[in-house]
Amino acid sequence: MSEVLVATEVPEASAPGASGARQFWRRLRAQRAAMVAAVVVALLVLVALGAPLLTTLEGQDPTTYHPSLIDSARGGVPIGSFGGVSGDHWLGVEPQTGRDLFARLVYGARVSLGVALAATAVQVFLGVVVGVAAALGNRWVDQLLSRITDIIVAMPLMIMALALLAIVPSSFPRPVLVALIIGFVAWGTIGKIARAQTLTLKELDYVAAARLSGWGTLRIARRELLPGLAAPVITYAALMVPANIAIEASLSFLGVGVKPPTPSWGQMLSSADIWYQAAPQYLLLPAAALFVTVLALTVLGDGVRTALDPRAASRLRVGTGRRQESKAGKSEKAGKSEAHKPGTGKSEAAKSEAGRSEAAKEGTA
Repeated sequence: MSEVLVATEVPEASAPGASGARQFWRRLRAQRAAMVAAVVVALLVLVALGAPLLTTLEGQDPTTYHPSLIDSARGGVPIGSFGGVSGDHWLGVEPQTGRDLFARLVYGARVSLGVALAATAVQVFLGVVVGVAAALGNRWVDQLLSRITDIIVAMPLMIMALALLAIVPSSFPRPVLVALIIGFVAWGTIGKIARAQTLTLKELDYVAAARLSGWGTLRIARRELLPGLAAPVITYAALMVPANIAIEASLSFLGVGVKPPTPSWGQMLSSADIWYQAAPQYLLLPAAALFVTVLALTVLGDGVRTALDPRAASRLRVGTGRRQESKAGKSEKAGKSEAHKPGTGKSEAAKSEAGRSEAAKEGTA
């Protein structure tokens, strides 16, 4: 009998999670802009993961110099039209070095996306741990961790990153260092979100029931609180990824991020600022890649936010409320015009007068 009860209870327990995932996917699919952005992000991830295969198909690599493809008499401008575009070099070559531009772009996607995702993972881990610990700890623990979080939030990210990157030895892997620094310096906001949400969740009845049943703090946090934190944390993390890409590109542009010969979009932009007239594709291609990546991730993050919280109005659907208000206003005006049509008022008055006369007759009888 107990085996039958267990068999019947398992589907019921797993059904809400499955239905929640289906509901989230249905809401996300309803947003066309978010789905287009998801396709773009998926293609970028595939390009980053398949960078070795793509460069092998082209027959190039991102570090080999080709001095025969540049015109040294003109200061290192690529030979040929459109920056040296050919069957061997699909997007041309770099000025002065002759390195293949396509290979450096696809390997740069690896660096930019990898650093951004790793930094976001560090931010989420630190923010959730500190926020939950502050909300579940006593008054002194909460005050201490909250003041530390306030200090982290108030820190100027770029200045702190520049200072830390300048003092760390160059032997340390630069992409890993950039990801760690961004993650350790910029987790304060998600820590505040986790603390506020945990303070709300721990007052609910099911958490109080778990506490009365003898569960420890760690078990309550793992089994009851962390699932409730998933929606706001995922929402904010989706919006942090494009911001981290922009931060990595800015640090590389300033010369303290990823160092050559490792390709990075920000590093390519920093060395292309003097070639915008002689070789404009050297500047436009990494700038366009950064723009498309950040825009797609931002739109996808907004779609995830709306799908997880359907009560929030999406920024992608600006004007929907105005259209609905205009429709409501038109219907109201139409109703008023119907009420003021000739003969309508008379008929209503006649009906009311007839009703009163009938009531008077019944009273007399």
